[in-house]
Amino acid sequence: MSDDLKIFLDKKVDEYNQPFFIKNDPISIPHSFSKKQDIEIAGLFSAIFAWGNRTTIINKGKELMRLMQNAPHDFCLNHTNKDLKKMLSFKHRTFNATDLLYFISFLKFHYQQNDSLENAFIRGFEKKEINIESALNGFYQYFFSLQAIPSRTFKHIASPHKNSSCKRLCMYLRWMVRNDNKGVDFGLWKNIKSSQLVIPIDVHVARVARKFNLLGSEQTNWKTAVELTDKMRELDKNDPVKYDFALFSLGVVEKY
Repeated sequence: MSDDLKIFLDKKVDEYNQPFFIKNDPISIPHSFSKKQDIEIAGLFSAIFAWGNRTTIINKGKELMRLMQNAPHDFCLNHTNKDLKKMLSFKHRTFNATDLLYFISFLKFHYQQNDSLENAFIRGFEKKEINIESALNGFYQYFFSLQAIPSRTFKHIASPHKNSSCKRLCMYLRWMVRNDNKGVDFGLWKNIKSSQLVIPIDVHVARVARKFNLLGSEQTNWKTAVELTDKMRELDKNDPVKYDFALFSLGVVEKY
């Protein structure tokens, strides 16, 4: 890979990995909280909602947080049936109240036994692994381990074992794991390293990556995400996913 490309992408990372990036991105929803568990829950929903128009995604995240009385951790643990009834009209694209109620039941189940949502992603995950594939597969299995799972809800949690690119969960893990003191990503979780993260790849990121000849495949799936991350690891072995700021912003903001 050319030095010129590294210099260009590093410049774009520095340009967009700044606090101003937060306002127009779904990460703005968890940034409205200070309590760790609130950030985790708000971040999970914001990431799961993250397809389509970013303004709509942010507005839907704000709407859900209001329904949760702007205290999502307390809500998930202590809601009443009356509180849940207020959720029945919530909808974002194909995510509806049925899905939402299952998510809440899972979060209640998890937080009754755990202090952090990080524990849901490190079941069976080995610190020596090159990337987060087993963490995502483990989360999928754990998330759907409760009884009475609505069949429609399976589509909202991706996993590598289904060869999904897992864009939204990879983005969520970027938010929770990366800690570069730039103010955008939170760096709350310590059991997964930045070097193990995988780039959240969508059509925009894939398009830009192909323009730079960083991808050989025309598919956009888990193998593609890993292929791109491996390329970025050549530029920064400790923090390959920082290049998400460059590739995403070139594709979405600059329409590259």
